[in-house]
Amino acid sequence: MFRGRDPLVVGRVIGDVLDPFTRSIGLRVTYNNREVSNGYDLRIAQVSNQPRVEIGGEDLRSFYTLLMVDPDAPSPSDPNLREYLHWLVTDIPATTGTSFGREIVCYENPRPSMGIHRFVFVLFSQLGRQTVYAPEWRQNFSTREFAELYNLGSPVAAVFFNCQRNTGTGGRRMP
Repeated sequence: MFRGRDPLVVGRVIGDVLDPFTRSIGLRVTYNNREVSNGYDLRIAQVSNQPRVEIGGEDLRSFYTLLMVDPDAPSPSDPNLREYLHWLVTDIPATTGTSFGREIVCYENPRPSMGIHRFVFVLFSQLGRQTVYAPEWRQNFSTREFAELYNLGSPVAAVFFNCQRNTGTGGRRMP
């Protein structure tokens, strides 16, 4: 889709949400048997339920933190609520998924009202199990500040999809 260029750079995830990093762990996000790929379009109805998330890794003593944010809230032309936190799960053991971690902020399904929004999943490696507190509110969250506060360092994986409000009826019906 992006012909050799990093889709996180092309999609401005690197810059708006993250600094450049090197992917080192597998991250697979699936909504209703459809795997999320960078820059793909998903409809609100497709992302209404919490996705299945699988974490790679080899060291079974490693733990990970997963964030899901919307850097385009409330609209891409005026993202004054950037970043909006949709989900936060910590203490996810390597080679498992989010269901084995601690959900700190429950999943809130994407419901963009204007424009095309990017929804970004970011995975960090933890130094060990740790106590993480839920932010006071979801809007104006900062992935960078969160990573610094909890000494998470650079991300180890990230993936994003685009989503917009469902419009129209999907075309004309044939008689």
